[in-house]
Amino acid sequence: MTVSNVRPTQSHRLFPLVAASLIVGFLLPIALILGPVSGGGESRMTGAALLGWGIGWELIAVLSLRFTGEPQRWAVLPAAILGVSGLLLIAFAPGKAAMDQLSWVWPVPVLMLAIWLIVQVRRDVPGRSRWLIYPVLGAFALLAVGGAIEKVAEVGDGGQYGTDGEMIDVGGHKLFISCTGTGSPTVVLQSGLGQGEAYWARIAPQAAATTRVCAYDRAGRGRSEPASAPQDGAAIARDLHALLAASGNHGPYVLAAHSSGGVYARFFAAAYPDEVAGMVLLDAQSPHTTSAPAGDQSAQGSINALSGMLPSLARVGFVRLVTSADPGGLPPAATARRHAEEATPQGAWSFGDEFAHLDGILDAASDLPDLGDRPLIVVTAASQMDGGWMDQQDRLATLSTDTSHRVFADLTHISLIESAPGATAASDAIVDVVTSVRSGTRLDGSAASRR
Repeated sequence: MTVSNVRPTQSHRLFPLVAASLIVGFLLPIALILGPVSGGGESRMTGAALLGWGIGWELIAVLSLRFTGEPQRWAVLPAAILGVSGLLLIAFAPGKAAMDQLSWVWPVPVLMLAIWLIVQVRRDVPGRSRWLIYPVLGAFALLAVGGAIEKVAEVGDGGQYGTDGEMIDVGGHKLFISCTGTGSPTVVLQSGLGQGEAYWARIAPQAAATTRVCAYDRAGRGRSEPASAPQDGAAIARDLHALLAASGNHGPYVLAAHSSGGVYARFFAAAYPDEVAGMVLLDAQSPHTTSAPAGDQSAQGSINALSGMLPSLARVGFVRLVTSADPGGLPPAATARRHAEEATPQGAWSFGDEFAHLDGILDAASDLPDLGDRPLIVVTAASQMDGGWMDQQDRLATLSTDTSHRVFADLTHISLIESAPGATAASDAIVDVVTSVRSGTRLDGSAASRR
């Protein structure tokens, strides 16, 4: 048996140290985001990521100095810049307005830092270790370029918005509403999670041929300003009621809601029962389905992490890249407007905030009263439905004693709103409820004796 006397070269010693440091720099931000700063908002979660990356770079400097004869002192600079920036963001937690202002600044110095680091790595890092670091620096450069392109694109997004509709102050913030058509009752369209007024581009015009139709953006969505306090179901109902009154669109109302919007519509009906004449639930979410099991803290932590990460992902252009890859089925102008709204940090923040609060809203909605004898049409898109969805749709159809449940086997949750056949099915249901309210008859055509 022979024993090799060949000792590792300095380069061979450096390679595992660099690899381990980069792994720490990758995993530590994830651990911080899912752990101590989960739910802390965009600034703290971005700060945690920067701090974790800074520690990874610092490890390269410290370990190479301690265990090799090839110290990588250049790594101290990115460690200091990223670490200090991360600590400042965590400590001071600037709000969305400040983060928006920083978006004009940070891409240039980050790109300059990436270029400087590439030069240093090429000069000072030997062998295979160099090729471990290059992809990381390339990612830094891409983030900087993506951030600059995103900011320029957001400025250009202003041209996607039309002049229809108006901004109305509802007490501390303004909401956007667009109404077309004439007649009573007024149909109020309530979008699902993360959607806004543009989502109704196919349905609103068809229903407006029969009566007055209003679509709006909830607080923080689309053109609407964010609210100063978290938006639960009751707050969303109050906002909508104030918006309708201030814009001169008075009841009675027929509420037409898609997906999670069905829960928001029910809060409105519970708060203002005398103003709601009927309802249409378009593949609506039941209060008895949740995105995370009750008491599942790990699932809720993941939801909080996602809601905090989305704005940061939007600032580097990732959200725009993903949303633009989805052509959608709406008319081109509406699709462009939706993509412009969803891609911004504000749109990403709003979606994440709604998603984070959804389970609480669903829990509270389980105790809401039924609709009595007001006409209700439940429209179910049966193609590609999840297990148990039909049972929940059947349960929604018991909310009124005057109900029609329409099932479309060839429509999906999305095509019910975005496709021409789906929009026709949805608008037909809306018109049928409007006709029932106007005529004072039940949905089956018999005479009604409503309150």
